[in-house]
Parts: sequence; structure tokens; C-alpha cells
Amino acid sequence: MKAFGLSALAVMFAAAFVAAPVQAQLSVDVTGEIDSNLKIVVPALPPQAEVSTPAGSSTELGRKIAEVIATDLKGSGLFDPSGPGGVPAIAFPEVTNPAYDKWGAYQALVQGFVRTTGGEADITVGCYLYDVALKQELTRQGYVVAPRDWRRAAHKCADAIYARLSGESPFFDSRIAYIAESGPKGNRTKRLAIMDSDGANHRFITNGQSIALTPRFSPDYKSIVYVSYLNNRVRIYVYDIGTGRQRLVTESNNPTFAPRWSPDGRNILFSMAVAGNTDIYRVPASGGTPTRLTTAPGIDVGGSYSPDGTRIVFESDRSGSQQIYVMNADGSGQRRISHGGGRYATPEWSPRGDLIAFTKISGDFKIAVMTPTGDNERILTNGWQDEQPTWSPNGRVLQFFRTTPGREGSSQVWQVDLTGVNERRIPTPLSGSDPAWGPLLP
Repeated sequence: MKAFGLSALAVMFAAAFVAAPVQAQLSVDVTGEIDSNLKIVVPALPPQAEVSTPAGSSTELGRKIAEVIATDLKGSGLFDPSGPGGVPAIAFPEVTNPAYDKWGAYQALVQGFVRTTGGEADITVGCYLYDVALKQELTRQGYVVAPRDWRRAAHKCADAIYARLSGESPFFDSRIAYIAESGPKGNRTKRLAIMDSDGANHRFITNGQSIALTPRFSPDYKSIVYVSYLNNRVRIYVYDIGTGRQRLVTESNNPTFAPRWSPDGRNILFSMAVAGNTDIYRVPASGGTPTRLTTAPGIDVGGSYSPDGTRIVFESDRSGSQQIYVMNADGSGQRRISHGGGRYATPEWSPRGDLIAFTKISGDFKIAVMTPTGDNERILTNGWQDEQPTWSPNGRVLQFFRTTPGREGSSQVWQVDLTGVNERRIPTPLSGSDPAWGPLLP
């Protein structure tokens, strides 16, 4: 996908296209305390000309792109979007010359256009954000994509709006790896699957002949590491997304689980149980002899690197119950940081480095966060069994899986932001567990 500054397309709009004015002060607060649920309108993006593409007519694409933008913004919990259905349509010349009086009930206006010559030719999507009250343009972006990738252009547009109004890094144009589950509780088929951050463009990676668990995207988005169980052998594989090939990193007769990438992509952490003791190991991503990092009696599980790669957070029951510990990347300096009531599991370091997310077990299972020193613990969810948090690329949203009570206990992927207020389910064709949020797509 190619992105560009829309000023490069000035010739398309002639005198109607003017330079962007000084940015206004319209904004939202990511804490949800000030200016949240900003009213924003997203009319359908008009085409420059009506032509057909493999993804639909240019008019249809303009409507579908606007729908994805509005849905993304709604899902962030910061905006109250309207459109494209139920709001007035706009003509192509209005894209750069908004009829502000028509949108007086809203604080912000998103407009754009779709341009293509049809067939398999690339489509150009323009995206503009306006402050309605001040009648000022806030930002503009443009994207050139193949027709089949129109959703990426929509996510990119939503990202630009989110970043401009919140001051935060974007996260919509990203993907989730997770485990798709089917079958009875005692004999479930578990397949590796990937999808867009909103649940669209879903596809299965493995066929279910072996059990797949705990996937994680590589930092460069090219690969996924995961655990495979087949014929009593436990293997850690790296799956190449571009080629569809996979390679073996390590295998064992011993229980092996929870692989995690180092930030530079050179190493993989994993846990392995040997002679009744579970420890954390590091192995080169290309394979080789694992290095043991923990040696304390008990069960040491997980391992999530800090963004700078200097420290690792993990869980251990060496004190008598599951707690969270931090150590240096070489295994030295191990110390406990959790000291509240209950048990702590599945810690995951934020990509911003400011927080650690985890599963808090105190009766029910809940998603919570704390600082890397163990301070300011906050519970974000209140489900019956919420576990395995994974961070959005901007470190402001978490996905996790929620298991429903009952004999079958099906699981679904859910999302919550750091306010703990904006919670929603991510649609998947089957039950889902072990979500892993990747970085922004390149």
C-alpha cells in the first residue's frame, strides 16, 4: 500500500483544492474523562467517476470504506460516529469544500473520495478531517491500494483521524493471530488463524490435524511463532506469512509452551518442564541449543520482553502461588513485583514500556494492568473468566479471550481500552482463544 500527501493530487481538484490551514484544537482525551464520545460524521466517499472493480463499483467502495472508518472510530470508545447510512450524501467537489452548515450537529467531519480506472487497476482513496465549528481542515491523507485491499485504506484513514484527534499512535491497520476452536470441550480442534484487528479478512493457517497454541507475530510482521502438539511431540514452529512455509525452531518430549519474540526478532523465549521443574529458556529464532534463564524450584512460565529488550517479565509460583517477576534479559536480577491479593498470570509488557498487563485470578479471572515496578494495579474487566491479554501496537487497547460459564465453556476474543469502560467482542467464525496483536502493518 502506498501512502501520500494529498497535496500531490491538487491538479485533480483545480481551484477547489487549497493548502491545509493551521490545525485547530479539536481533540479527545484517551482517558475518557474529557471530550470523549466526540460526535463525528462520516458520509460515503463519492467516486470521481462510476467504474467497476473486483471489489465492487467505485460508489459501493466509497460506502464500504466509510462504514469501516465509522466502525473503527466507534470501536475505539472515543467517538460517537454517524454515517454513512442515514446521513446526507456528498458530491465529489464537496470533498475539499465542505458544506459546513449541513453538519452543524457534529463536531468533526470526515470526507474523502475514491478514484480508479476500473478493473484490476489500483484505487486511490483520499481522506480528510475537518473541524465543523471552526470550519478548518485538520488533516488529509491518501492511499493507493489494490481493489482487494480497500479495507486497509479504510483502516489507515481511521488511524489518521484517531492519531490527529487523540494525539496517540494509531492501531487500526494491524492484525490479530489467535487460536480458532471447534468441537466438544474435551476434544477441541485448535487451529492457528489470523484476521484484521476488527475481525475481518479472516483465514486459517493450520488445518487442525495438530493442536496449535499461543501464537505471536514477529516484530517485522513476516512470521508467527506458535506451539504445535502432534503425536506426543511438542514443537515450536515459525510460520512465514508470505510463503506459507514453516520451519522448526525446537522440539521436545517435555511440555513446552508460551513462545515469545525478542524485540529485535533474533531470539524466542519459551517455557519447558523438565523433571518436574518448569523454567524459561531462550533459543535463537533460527533454531539451535536453548539457554536456560531461570533455575528456581517451581513453575516459571511466560516471558515477555520490555520494548528495549533489556528486561523480561514472567510468572512464577516459587513463592507458593502464581506471582509476577521481572529479570534482566540474561536471567539475572530476578525479583517479584506483584504483591496484591490473589494470583497473577500471563504478564505482557506494553509496547510503550509503561505498563504490564496480566490475568488477575481472585475468584474470577480478570484483565488488569500495573506499572513495571508493580504499582498502581488496576482491574479493567469484570468477566467470569477473562485471560491472556495482548496489547495493541499503540499500548492503549488490550485484546483477551473470555470463556463463558457452562459445561461447554466456549471462548471469544474481546477488547477493552485502558479506561476499562470501552469493551467489545471481536467477531470470529468459531470460538477463539490466545489472541496475539501484531504491530502496525508496514
